[in-house]
Amino acid sequence: MRKAAFLDRDGVINQKLPEGQYVTCWEEMKFLPGVVEAIASFNKAGFHVVVVSNQRCIAKGLLTADDLDLIHERMRRGFASDGALIDGIYYCSHEEHPPCGCRKPAPGLLLKAAIEHEIDLPSSWMIGDSDVDIGAGKSAGCKTVRILKCDEVPTGTADLFARSLLDAVRQIADLGPKPVRGAAKTS
Repeated sequence: MRKAAFLDRDGVINQKLPEGQYVTCWEEMKFLPGVVEAIASFNKAGFHVVVVSNQRCIAKGLLTADDLDLIHERMRRGFASDGALIDGIYYCSHEEHPPCGCRKPAPGLLLKAAIEHEIDLPSSWMIGDSDVDIGAGKSAGCKTVRILKCDEVPTGTADLFARSLLDAVRQIADLGPKPVRGAAKTS
């Protein structure tokens, strides 16, 4: 079983547009500083990197699933050329009502990815910028990191709080196994 870093997209990987607006074309994808380095760091640390995102812009008719897939594929290729691999992208294309099992805070996207990629959820992290993301991670049995907006004060149930994805990966790395000092060297 693998450990994973589940990443929300808007507000974690790319700039989130104002409430009620959606990224509907490549030109609107503005990546946040340090994202490529953070994903590459997760890769080096042995994490599967999986994007999980609510994309109701499809239900609203603002974008087709095929167009969204093209945006995501272009993002994956661009990141991969810089050494940052995204192993999977899962999204919910439904409206908020009626509720479905895949729209965060429901854990459906994470559970599906866990099955398809043989992911150990308790060893994994959900990283998002909202209580909805944290709820999905908690419901799936993951540890969670909440990415804070500029002057936002840490509140809520996340296990960690960070100012960026790069800050999150550094904090997670700090929690990892530490080398044993004074251990006998073997030759």
